[in-house]
Amino acid sequence: MKSNSVIINRNNDLCYITFPKLLRCGVVRHTFSTRLGGVSSGQFSTMNLSFRNGDTRENVERNYEILCSAAGISTSHLVLSRQTHTNNVRIVTSKDCGTGYSKPSFEDVDGLITAESGVALVTQYADCTPLLFCDPVKKVIATSHAGWRGTVKEIGRVTVEKMKSEFGCEPGDIIAAIGPCIGPCCYEVDDPVYNEFAKLSVDLSGAFKEKSNGKYMLDLRLANRAILIDSGIKEENLDIADICTCCNSDELHSHRATAGKRGNLAAVIELL
Repeated sequence: MKSNSVIINRNNDLCYITFPKLLRCGVVRHTFSTRLGGVSSGQFSTMNLSFRNGDTRENVERNYEILCSAAGISTSHLVLSRQTHTNNVRIVTSKDCGTGYSKPSFEDVDGLITAESGVALVTQYADCTPLLFCDPVKKVIATSHAGWRGTVKEIGRVTVEKMKSEFGCEPGDIIAAIGPCIGPCCYEVDDPVYNEFAKLSVDLSGAFKEKSNGKYMLDLRLANRAILIDSGIKEENLDIADICTCCNSDELHSHRATAGKRGNLAAVIELL
């Protein structure tokens, strides 16, 4: 696995990804996991961060401890939700710390926002698109999970608009990152998916490459980029990972590459 756009960090067996612009903004800790450096075995090996796919709780908690320790984040600060491909985005505070980790999860929430330090927002992936946000002016962060359904529901735009309406964020101040996801090299979709995207008012030129028999190759990164820029995020404030999870399924969990026999990756972001 190589990249010209994100930073691949290696510490003994542990491997995790960070985003240059989020690092430079100086107000967050963050990390995006790989499948390397944890304690899980079999199809979950080794860094699985889902409590819901059959791995043991002990393994998943230990994996979070390993990953979060490398990022300087306490696991007691974590906030997780049960993601169901919605565009539901929830504001959380310090009273929500531990949700989805040591106490019951939020249900049907695919995006999290906070303006409080010491609250570590977590979203999970295995081919879907990770979106991370930081407004270093208003000190507001977010992370949202965008599979094709979340993308066509414009969860990125919903997140930006909620940061603006609830906290006064200016989209032009927001630093954003699009993390590793399944790439246009591997993500074949059909007419029903294409038709849903065709309803959007955003210019998605280049996001679909037509094949034959009603099939297309979809570039989720490009689609989310277009939505974020249309939402007011500046091109120069956006990092886009150049890594396909399916092509790199030995190092990144991929639902499509493994026919669903896999663990989950996680994005974690916390205000300093």
